[in-house]
Amino acid sequence: MSSIQLTPTGKLRHFLTIEGLPRDMLVSILDTAESLTSVKDRSIKKVPLLRGKTVANLFFEPSTRTRTTFELAAKRLSADVLNIAMSTSATTKGESLLDTLRNLEAMHVDMFVVRHAQSGAAHFIAQQVAPHVSIVNAGDGRHAHPTQAMLDVFTIRRHKPDFGGLTVAIVGDIRHSRVARSQIHALNTLLTGEVRVIAPQTLLPADVETLGVKVFHSLDEGLRDVDVIIMLRLQRERMQGGRLPSEHEYYQQYGMTTERLAIAKPDAMIMHPGPINRGVEMSSSVADSPQSVILEQVSHGIAIRMAVMSMAMQHNQPDKAPQAAT
Repeated sequence: MSSIQLTPTGKLRHFLTIEGLPRDMLVSILDTAESLTSVKDRSIKKVPLLRGKTVANLFFEPSTRTRTTFELAAKRLSADVLNIAMSTSATTKGESLLDTLRNLEAMHVDMFVVRHAQSGAAHFIAQQVAPHVSIVNAGDGRHAHPTQAMLDVFTIRRHKPDFGGLTVAIVGDIRHSRVARSQIHALNTLLTGEVRVIAPQTLLPADVETLGVKVFHSLDEGLRDVDVIIMLRLQRERMQGGRLPSEHEYYQQYGMTTERLAIAKPDAMIMHPGPINRGVEMSSSVADSPQSVILEQVSHGIAIRMAVMSMAMQHNQPDKAPQAAT
């Protein structure tokens, strides 16, 4: 996968998955995002890194937070932005996805941000587009959500920069979560001390150990000595058949409460990619606690997406690092 994401000189061309990307590329994305965080504090919240470029958001699945942060990120980079609701586009009238792409390319679109219910959709599109066009995966099926994982590790790095000394626990619906897969790849690529997954057997993929994680079925056991806790949303829309007796029983066994949070280290961070199901994945007292960085994650998502888009748009230009202070 890294061969299609990177140019022969190692630049980022597409951002489809974290799997296979080298550690220095992830660090470069994090560092670039760090340099762009100050843009939000300017009186005019813009830098000219993508001036003259056009970004099209192609969302085949509904999304508010992800689409909005991508749109804000592109606009802060001074790009022109097209938001295309694919459920009402010509693809529902018989026009193929490739025909839609070709028409948008003919309008001189430079980047497509793609969210799709089918795993591998962004990769397929990346194989079809013109050489100057970049694809950013905004979530594909159960496969990957790389910018979400990057904003998560960016948030962690801001509070706890030594990944090698950290124990991170990911709790909940690992089986259906593209976010969890991307988080695991990102954390392991950044050489995190230990990555744990905590879930009932029915919510774990069959090959979970091969991802480089330590598996726990007991929440209380899995939380001991943990520095960072990432709670996941129950993805009932992707579940086939009854994998849980009830949401109430799930909360009793795997819901994060103030008492359970106390099992982890005293300064443990609590995270959630959103949207939160309060009273199912965690209590409101945890979601709104001083240890929660959930709203920070949302804010950092803009900087990370600015970094990814600005770096990808450099792939066909002479070597130079994106600079925020322009």
